[in-house]
Amino acid sequence: MASFLFYILSSLLWLIIIAIIASAIMSWLVAFNVVNPRNDFVRMLLNFLEAVTRPFLWPVQKVIPPLGGVDISPVIAILILSGVRSYLLPWLFAPLLSTIG
Repeated sequence: MASFLFYILSSLLWLIIIAIIASAIMSWLVAFNVVNPRNDFVRMLLNFLEAVTRPFLWPVQKVIPPLGGVDISPVIAILILSGVRSYLLPWLFAPLLSTIG
């Protein structure tokens, strides 16, 4: 049971990282006029990615403002989430996995 919970949390963190990368790529595509945000599908995708990534990017954006017009908050958020996924999550679940199995 504990390993299943570990797997679910680890997978959710991985999906959030993928959503942050997709959001950054979509913002570049909109900025360079490759995709049109007036298109219904593109607008829905942008709104979805904004809703998913906003809780993770907003705290980082409060601490680190855009540098010269470049927003590095996705990079910082990905580094933090990768660290949580790789180091903090196994450390938190190690006692639980050793006792329950």
